[in-house]
Amino acid sequence: MNISVQAEKAERLRKLHQGPRILVLANAWDVASARLMEEAGFPAIATTSAGVAFALGYPDGQRISREEMLEVVARIARAVRVPVTADMEAGYGTTVEEMAETAKALVAAGAVGMNLEDVTGDNESSQVELGLQVEKIRAICKTSAALGVPLVVNARTDIYLMPIGEEATRFERAVERLRAYREAGAGCVFAPGIRDRETISKLVKAVGAPLNILLTPGCPSLGELEKLGVARASAGSGVMRATLGLVQRIGKELKEKGTYESLFNGAIPFDDVNRMMGRLSS
Repeated sequence: MNISVQAEKAERLRKLHQGPRILVLANAWDVASARLMEEAGFPAIATTSAGVAFALGYPDGQRISREEMLEVVARIARAVRVPVTADMEAGYGTTVEEMAETAKALVAAGAVGMNLEDVTGDNESSQVELGLQVEKIRAICKTSAALGVPLVVNARTDIYLMPIGEEATRFERAVERLRAYREAGAGCVFAPGIRDRETISKLVKAVGAPLNILLTPGCPSLGELEKLGVARASAGSGVMRATLGLVQRIGKELKEKGTYESLFNGAIPFDDVNRMMGRLSS
């Protein structure tokens, strides 16, 4: 991809976090899902690391290699005209130097944004020390800027999602981390696992930075999130898992009932999909 074009996309993605409308991202896991999201009118495409991992036969949680993840990201970035931000889990490494390498590889793949988590394993003991996480974010920002494409880092803390530590101090610890991530250069901060209006509203005010909320059952509507000041809302692996739910229902109907209404109900016509993919190769 042309560096100047990629840099323009990075700036466009950054501005999408500044309102006045909330940036809604229905995360994609392959070229087909990304193109459908683009055609639906989404101004940017975010990938879901869990969705990509599931599609390639891995569980979530950095079991997939950086190279395999980047191959999918690169395919998506080549297939759409809008900015692409990639979920790179915890960066597929543990050191500042490895974060710099991930940033280089992500720019080379054509992406202009990156999700970065602050846990590297399956439990709270794997949460990265705050100072080191700040240095990782700085390295990503510095490295990508030097390449001419300042990545829009969406810095995530899993304090609520995992959850980590005592509930009484959870909010203060999340705020401390998210503020530090913003100061380190993150364009957006992410606190998945929060769904109640009061906490979301308090967090928006406390962090003083574009805030990303993960859409989950019980979460406020998009309109309500926008009124609360949330800058970005993402579906995570939700769309991919909803698709798997449809596959499961189709399989059950075929196997148990011998009918196939769900197979064709709402299906996109073959010719439409073929034309969409044909435009990619032309």
